[in-house]
Amino acid sequence: MDALVEAALRKWPNVPHCHGWLALDARGNWYMRDERTQHAGPFPQSKGSRIEHEKLRQFIERNYAADEAGAWYFQNGPQRVYVDLEAAPWVWRVGDEAGWPVTSHTGLATEVLSAWLDESGRLFLHTPLGLGLVHTQDMEFAARAVEAGAWVPQPLPFAQMAAHFGHVLQPQP
Repeated sequence: MDALVEAALRKWPNVPHCHGWLALDARGNWYMRDERTQHAGPFPQSKGSRIEHEKLRQFIERNYAADEAGAWYFQNGPQRVYVDLEAAPWVWRVGDEAGWPVTSHTGLATEVLSAWLDESGRLFLHTPLGLGLVHTQDMEFAARAVEAGAWVPQPLPFAQMAAHFGHVLQPQP
């Protein structure tokens, strides 16, 4: 967490949390969801505005964490902005180098503990950071890891993943 954010938390410890205004899609893109977007429907049916500003994305990613209930948030100074998740808290990029290195959408390297397939054929990887979905552009490399026996996917319905791995897709106040 940024030192500036930690200082703001000490200075203003009781700022109300924010829900519904930030979302993460299945490709690792962040979305701002204003009131009009929120009234148009839940994420991802109503996405909002994709955050393109590189420094803002980096700030969000450096201050991205989960609370004790498994709800993911971005600590924006003294305010906790909860994140609606389309698929999982992480989106994994898989490299084509030896060992198929895995990196999160926030740039964190990790290792694969287990692999899971949902009913749609989407590949999820459980790591020490938590559960994440393999980015669609990296499925060729992930398939090579599976074919080589490095990852052995187990079936698990998508509706059961959040409870099984302890994360919340749509945090509520």
